[in-house]
Amino acid sequence: MSGSQTLRIGAVFATMNRAETAVSCVLALAAQTRAPDLVVVADNVSSDNTVERFKELPGLPFELEVLRMPENLGNAGGVEFALSCAFGKGCDAVWILDDDSWPRNEALAELLEGEWNPRVVRHSIQIDPKTGRLTWPMQVLDGDRFQLAGGAEELPDSGFVRTRIMWTGTLLPREVRETVGRVHCGLFIRGEDEEYPWRFEQHGFTQAAAVRSILDHPGPENLIHLRLLGWNFFFEKGLADWKLYYKVRNMVWLKLHQTGWIRALAIAASYLLVVSRVDGPRRAPLVLEAIRDGLVGRLGKWVKHP
Repeated sequence: MSGSQTLRIGAVFATMNRAETAVSCVLALAAQTRAPDLVVVADNVSSDNTVERFKELPGLPFELEVLRMPENLGNAGGVEFALSCAFGKGCDAVWILDDDSWPRNEALAELLEGEWNPRVVRHSIQIDPKTGRLTWPMQVLDGDRFQLAGGAEELPDSGFVRTRIMWTGTLLPREVRETVGRVHCGLFIRGEDEEYPWRFEQHGFTQAAAVRSILDHPGPENLIHLRLLGWNFFFEKGLADWKLYYKVRNMVWLKLHQTGWIRALAIAASYLLVVSRVDGPRRAPLVLEAIRDGLVGRLGKWVKHP
């Protein structure tokens, strides 16, 4: 155990062609009552003025490192580069954010409250500013079972609550990083957020939400929640082709490695059915391509990525 207030804290996120969004995130970090010591931004070869905007920011209370990626490596690759940089610069723990997950002023201070246990992966909670609800439903321990919570009112008023499979807002301790290893860059986007926290559990680490550490993070507008074959199945209606491809491919690949062929084929069939019913049969070829690539392990950037 060590005092959380003495830790060297980094914050990281990846961005691409979203200058205003990314700068807003850095400014929100600068406004923290307990600012991070280092902020690392992975820029996925933006063609707008993102990098120039960062250079114009005056008087930041932390060191700002902007990493220009050699190519678009997606969120997974960008965050991995940023994490390696932050831990290489001596951080004891690193806060993983999205460029549009903007921490409220007390967020980091609340995340560091109490005695520090490097085997517990703490995280903030995400609130959708439009709805006031959780950006994504969160798995919260209730008795001896994890239950889905959709609103902050379902959580305690203060302190920490046991959770699982959380990514955005995670404060990653060095001990966990050194044990779990690198983020799987081949997942690109929409997969690292499930695969990496799953590895926490495989190595005996736990997660806990600091319920007063809040990120304002816009959520999906057309989220469909189904209960299929004993698991919670979430689907966003009308996703862009590339987002849908990565979501299906990565989830099929992940289920294959977590639970084997039967469950992987079951979730593949579920995606094909739900997408065809919700978005129409015209998207079936795209889903079938994603399923095939997930089953054979063809990861990385999609060849048709715009």
